[in-house]
Amino acid sequence: MKSMAPYQFQEVNSVTLRSNFFYLILGSNRGIIDLLGSKMIIMKKVYMIHGWDETSDENWFPWLRRELESKGFEVIAPQMPDADLPRIEKWVPALKNIVKDPDENTYFVGHSMGCQAIIRYLETLPSETRIGGAVFVAGFLRHITNLEQESDVLDVDREWTETPIDFAKARSHLSKSVAIFSTNDPCVSLDNREDFQQKLGSEIITLQNKDHLDADDNAFKFPEALKAVLKMTGEVEGRRGFC
Repeated sequence: MKSMAPYQFQEVNSVTLRSNFFYLILGSNRGIIDLLGSKMIIMKKVYMIHGWDETSDENWFPWLRRELESKGFEVIAPQMPDADLPRIEKWVPALKNIVKDPDENTYFVGHSMGCQAIIRYLETLPSETRIGGAVFVAGFLRHITNLEQESDVLDVDREWTETPIDFAKARSHLSKSVAIFSTNDPCVSLDNREDFQQKLGSEIITLQNKDHLDADDNAFKFPEALKAVLKMTGEVEGRRGFC
């Protein structure tokens, strides 16, 4: 049997475990070991990537993080660099530094520009790497509407909408994906649905009159995103922790 040392005991994020479970960090792998059943239950990781001029602790991000953590997920919601004027050359390398050892237990949730950042990050992965899936919320690939007409804002728009994406390569690393849109989104038109469906194979969910699915629509809870993550990961809604 392969040695598991060195290891350390650590409490799981607000998850109560039975006394015969311990959480260990084994190198880069994280999971629950059932000392009675002698089996390893790997924790699923969810990276939540915010959008343009947003932060990692606004909109429905804090709510979704709490919900996922209560169900035993490890959740990472980084603040992306220079979010007021985001650049591909900064956001994609930032994700590469943040995401550790992506595998089939790695999932993403993105909002707006965060969706495209995830897709561009997937392009950079080694050919053998495959992640569990992604939930794209109010993502755009074609264009953004109703932007301010300032030159620096338009430069950002052109960079993200005109820099080519190798969709076949990105999709090759993506086991499953769901793309969620709103019928009256002022920034993302519904024709973006075709790209997510045809180029990434995403399941499409269209919500009625939810604007840009952000705080402007009082979107501080987002059960549709939670349901999409739970379905994608094979978890049962309502289950808490690993017990």
